[in-house]
Amino acid sequence: MRILGIETTCDETAASVVGIGFDGRGEILSNEVLSQIAEHAAYGGVVPEIAARAHVEVIDRLVARALKNANCTVGDLDGIAAAAGPGLIGGVMIGLTTAKALSLVTRKPLMAVNHLEAHALTARLTDGIPFPYLLLLASGGHTQLVAVKGVGDYTRIGTTIDDAIGEAFDKVAKFLGLGYPGGPQVEREALKGNPERFNLPRPMLGRAEPNFSLSGLKTAVRLEAERIAPLTASDVADLCAGFQAAVVDVVVDRTRVALRGFRDIAGHPSALVVAGGVAANQALRGALQRLAVETGLKMVAPPLSLCGDNGAMIAWAGLERLRLGLVDDITAPARARWPLDSSRDEAGAKA
Repeated sequence: MRILGIETTCDETAASVVGIGFDGRGEILSNEVLSQIAEHAAYGGVVPEIAARAHVEVIDRLVARALKNANCTVGDLDGIAAAAGPGLIGGVMIGLTTAKALSLVTRKPLMAVNHLEAHALTARLTDGIPFPYLLLLASGGHTQLVAVKGVGDYTRIGTTIDDAIGEAFDKVAKFLGLGYPGGPQVEREALKGNPERFNLPRPMLGRAEPNFSLSGLKTAVRLEAERIAPLTASDVADLCAGFQAAVVDVVVDRTRVALRGFRDIAGHPSALVVAGGVAANQALRGALQRLAVETGLKMVAPPLSLCGDNGAMIAWAGLERLRLGLVDDITAPARARWPLDSSRDEAGAKA
C-alpha cells in the first residue's frame, strides 16, 4: 500500500509517498519539503498571501518529484491524502484541491487529513507504538496535551489559554532582534546564556488542570529587556536561556499533571509522545525524556525532519484512515480551524 501525502497548511510545501509492508510498519519512500523562510524573513513572520502564491508555484513539480523519488507513478498509488486544515486557508485550499484533482483523474480514494491528527500519529509511523498514548503537541500555532486513543479518537486534556509555545518563542525572538524563524534562534542563544540570571515566572505551575499560559512569561522577558536596554550579546543570551528554562519547567509540570489524569480517560499510556515543530527543541526533549524515565514510560519524539510540517505525516495519517475505510469525497472542505477533539469548547483557547 502506497499513499501520496500533500501538506500546504502554512509556509512549507511538502509532498511524500509512504508505504506499508506486510509487517504493518510504515516506510517513507520519499519526503520532499520546500521551505518559504526566505520569502517571509523580511516580514518577521508568515504572510498568508505570499505563502499561498508560493504553494501554487511549486506544488505540481514537488508532487512529481515525490513520485519520482519513490519510484512510482500516480497510477501505482492506493490513495491520495492532503492536509485539509487547520491552517492558513489559502494554502490549505491549494493542497486539498491538488489532491482532489488527482483523486478524480485516477479514481483513487481521497483522505482529507486533519493536520493535527497527522502530528498525533507520526509516532506510529516512526516507532510503531500502540494506542493509547499521551501526546504533547507543541508548535507555532498549537499547544495541547491529548489522549490519543485511536485513529479519529482523541480527548484533549489540556491546552493553552493564550500563546502557543512556538508562538511565544517567535515573539521573544522578534523583540530581542533575532532572526526568523525565532524558535531555533532562541534555542541557539540559550546555549550560551545563564538561565538563572533573571527571575522569570512559571505561569500555571502546580495548577490542577494541565493548561498552559505563556503570555505573562513573554511579557516578563520583554520588561526585563526594556529595563536593561541597550542589550549586549550576553544579555540576549541570558534572556533566551531564562525564557527557555521557564518554558521547559512549565511544560514538564503540565505534562506530569496530564499523565496523572490520563488513566481516568484512557487507561495506562503506552508512551509519552511529543510532536510538532517545538519538539525539535533539544532542551525540551531532554526534560521530557527525564520525565518519562521518572514515570516509567517510553518517550517518543519524531526525528527532526518530521517535527516540522511535512508530507510524510499526512501520507501516514491518510494510510491509517484508508485501512479503516475512512475516506472522503470531493466535497471535503478546507478548514481554517479544525479541533482535534471536536467535543471540546474552543472558546478562549488557541487550540
